Amino acid sequence: MDPTDLARIQFATTTIYHFVFVPVTIGLAFLVAILHTQWYRSGDPDHRRLTRFFGTLLLINIAVGVVTGLVQEFQFGMNWSAYSRFVGDVFGAPLAMEGLAAFFLESTFLGLWIFGWNVLPRRVHLATIWLVAIGASLSAAFIMAANSWMQHPVGYTTNAQTGRPELSSIGDLFTNPVFVWGYVHVILASLLTGAVLMLAVSAWQLRRREHGELFHSSVKLAIVVLVPVSILALGVGSHLGVVEAEYQPMKISAAEAQWETCQPCSFSLFQIGGGRNDETPTQLLEVPHLLSLLATGTWNGQVEGLNELQAADVQRYGDGNYVPNVFVQYWSMRVMAYLGSLIALLALWGAWLLYRRKLAVSRVFLFVATWSVLAPVLMNTAGWMLTENGRQPWIVQGLMKTADGVSTSVSTTELAISIGALVVVYVLIGIVYLFLMLRYARRGLELEHADDEPAGDPPTPAITY
Repeated sequence: MDPTDLARIQFATTTIYHFVFVPVTIGLAFLVAILHTQWYRSGDPDHRRLTRFFGTLLLINIAVGVVTGLVQEFQFGMNWSAYSRFVGDVFGAPLAMEGLAAFFLESTFLGLWIFGWNVLPRRVHLATIWLVAIGASLSAAFIMAANSWMQHPVGYTTNAQTGRPELSSIGDLFTNPVFVWGYVHVILASLLTGAVLMLAVSAWQLRRREHGELFHSSVKLAIVVLVPVSILALGVGSHLGVVEAEYQPMKISAAEAQWETCQPCSFSLFQIGGGRNDETPTQLLEVPHLLSLLATGTWNGQVEGLNELQAADVQRYGDGNYVPNVFVQYWSMRVMAYLGSLIALLALWGAWLLYRRKLAVSRVFLFVATWSVLAPVLMNTAGWMLTENGRQPWIVQGLMKTADGVSTSVSTTELAISIGALVVVYVLIGIVYLFLMLRYARRGLELEHADDEPAGDPPTPAITY
């Protein structure tokens, strides 16, 4: 196999694996902060127990997320050195901000939150978990700014001597339309993921008929967050498609397997066939005008076909195949959109049951909610596949091809061995992660913390001399 393909497989593996934990961390951090705020305002020991319970699950995700994230940084130097040299003058600023500001903010205040129970003043302790959540979301912002530049390069000039781009406007980097809408979409997806996890764990506890009142309140919080967030995520994602169609039309046309220009354009719910060389797949259940609406924001908008876009790119960049993997693009878009829609329906179902005061006794809903924890993982994975696969064959849109960014000193054998080693390590990490998550999700409220405050009145300070 070609070294470029192996390097891509390795980076895709580590990125997808790492991104399993990132949305959980961001979303659950805000939900734990809300629970902590409820305890601060009410003084109810049950809110404190829920905060500690879901806080433990948050800590597990942060730990695994940090470990898996480190591997990605090493790959830039090992497998993608040409790419690193090319984008270094642009990526240096946002990645430095992520490491020196966002990550330090998150990690420092996470430590204070962990060890600050009964030590820090309650108001200060509450502030620490909110700063953890803010730090996690800022970290995602800086990473997304760099990734969005790869999708739509802005705010740079080209050095005439080196031929490399150099950052000329940090403001343009953070006002890039792809970044603005993409970042909002990621934050909403993260809140959705955290809320689904909280809903799934709480539903499982309700099915056990233990701590019913306690977990009914966490189910309520999860649904209250999930209903607006899931609907907003669908709306923002739809507008992001319009933005990407302007700067990366090939990505959107490939997501619909639209080989010929159309106006207006229908959206196919399913299709049979549609591989790389299959320009006539059998499309089933077409929705008239929907593709025009998703790609252009207008009812009768025109969507350029892959053949026309390919011809234009050949004329602009030279000979080559500029069409991404259409099969992957088509189905990753639908997996993401369909699962997001199902989660929104689940949230509305739960809200209806809450309104009717029948959620705790609806065994069907609780069963579905428990297993829904898998949906955001698949949804987020499909979303990143849609984003990254749709940019191919470019690693930086219009500036550098993926094949030109690979390290020339790394052999096929070395890449194959490292992929095998990473798979083994990641399987072991996954086993440990699942063991810890299942253990604490099942026994969290039964594990007493040595520093827990008594449920009664707070102790009276003694007079000292």
